[in-house]
Amino acid sequence: MHSRLRIRPGRGRSAARRPAAVVLAAALLAAGCSAGDGGDTSDGSSRGAGSGAKEPGDPEAKPLEPLPTEVPKSLKPYYAQKLAWESCGQTGFECADLRVPLDYDSPRKSEELKLSVVRKKAEGDGRRIGSLQVNPGGPGGSAIDYVQQAAALSYPQAVRDRYDIVGMDPRGVARSEPIECLDDAGMDTFTTVDQTPDDAEEVGRLTSAYKKFAEGCKKRSGARLAHVSTTEAARDMDLLRSALGDDRLYYLGASYGTYLGATYAGLHPQRAGRLVLDGAMDPSLSSLRINREQTGGFETAFRAFAEDCVGRTDCPLGTGSVKEAGERLAAFFKKTDARPLKTDQQGRRLTESLATTGVIRAMYDEGSWPALREALKDARRGNGSSLLMLSDDYYERSPDGSYSNIMYANPAVNCLDIPAAFDGPADVRKALPSFEKASPVFGRGFAWAALNCAYWQAEPADEPHTIEAKDADPIVVVGTTRDPATPYRWAEGLAAQLSSARLLTYDGDGHTAYLRGSSCIDSAINDYLLSNKPPKDGTTCS
Repeated sequence: MHSRLRIRPGRGRSAARRPAAVVLAAALLAAGCSAGDGGDTSDGSSRGAGSGAKEPGDPEAKPLEPLPTEVPKSLKPYYAQKLAWESCGQTGFECADLRVPLDYDSPRKSEELKLSVVRKKAEGDGRRIGSLQVNPGGPGGSAIDYVQQAAALSYPQAVRDRYDIVGMDPRGVARSEPIECLDDAGMDTFTTVDQTPDDAEEVGRLTSAYKKFAEGCKKRSGARLAHVSTTEAARDMDLLRSALGDDRLYYLGASYGTYLGATYAGLHPQRAGRLVLDGAMDPSLSSLRINREQTGGFETAFRAFAEDCVGRTDCPLGTGSVKEAGERLAAFFKKTDARPLKTDQQGRRLTESLATTGVIRAMYDEGSWPALREALKDARRGNGSSLLMLSDDYYERSPDGSYSNIMYANPAVNCLDIPAAFDGPADVRKALPSFEKASPVFGRGFAWAALNCAYWQAEPADEPHTIEAKDADPIVVVGTTRDPATPYRWAEGLAAQLSSARLLTYDGDGHTAYLRGSSCIDSAINDYLLSNKPPKDGTTCS
């Protein structure tokens, strides 16, 4: 099953917010086949997602109000804390714990959380700028893993010379008081539940799975479940900024990490320094629009994949049009629904839901297209092992059958941040035509995936809102025109809200843009981080 906004191309790269349900495996939404959203052209090719007219966010979305600049007396002990760093992992990395209140409205020492932090100090000759906090997305992606496996090793040397690279697993994530919901066997069962129910009995099984999942989260996570919102995580980032000794926050966030960074800027505009928001989200959108527009984003990405595939003589989806390729993939999903495929893993078969997740996983990054072609070829021969491997990668299921907590943290944050898209199955049925218009291939499954928050065991803590961050320093917002998980129009929407935004566009495929092969994008971001020279608003790179 996917979950609402999950933006995550792979463990060593940036993650993103998943789609609505924990049962599918997508990310956010872009409005499918309307103008500029990857609809058919006369020759069957696909258009860039950024070519159409902008659609405004929710006109009723209220602005996010900044917090007072003066630290409340009840929080001063948290702002005064010093981090006790110890060597950890590879040479050069240090780890520490940050104390934060469970509830910022009622901080009590008896109800504190300990959040795990890692850093790698600046490697340069003394011209250190500060600490660069990073977040890879999700929600639920581990910033600690991202720092230790990617950022502190592969960011440009000039950036690593001038900044301490810092990652903190947000509350409820990985090493920071993780949300827990199911045991591994229960998660295996959950991921195979039919995401495209054909009758009332199958709808009942799907809703029962959502309820069991939500009840498991409440039982295993307790009070934490109501306190893992993005607003609380952003306030934790300010405590970390203070503990690191920085007057301003320097930050690079990807996918959902852009929502986290923008929220920080909205709450603390006077302390927002150089912020890069790559693969941006629009906080003014409702859950329904997020899910439906993300559905269209994956349709756009699939069309790009299909256009590339049908031009090859060995394409497993045929050599016809992009539309025909989509019809063949949909037929494959339907066939797998009726008869799951055998795999090389004992006791496991490739169900329709797992097959869909495997395909979705490959849409995050065009570098995964060859693996998807081979996996679909194997599936045509009756072996679902390769697609199952792609699905397991999405869910972060290890070969020993254990899961990371990303699929638990993801809905926990999503369902707190904004009210649910649907109240029940009847709402999903009404919305099905619009989802299927957004994506003939993925729409039905994504619509049912958006039902999961209806059964959540904690009330939403926030509503859709705009973020102005008035008087903040320039903030760089990055959007990719054919991004499946965070549609390009979201970057436009966020940039239009932020008073100091500079919109930087990558005309290309895949999720997020920094360090994905565009020297134009990389140079613009590096110049901003190193010299405080933001790109001109509206700059486009390819």
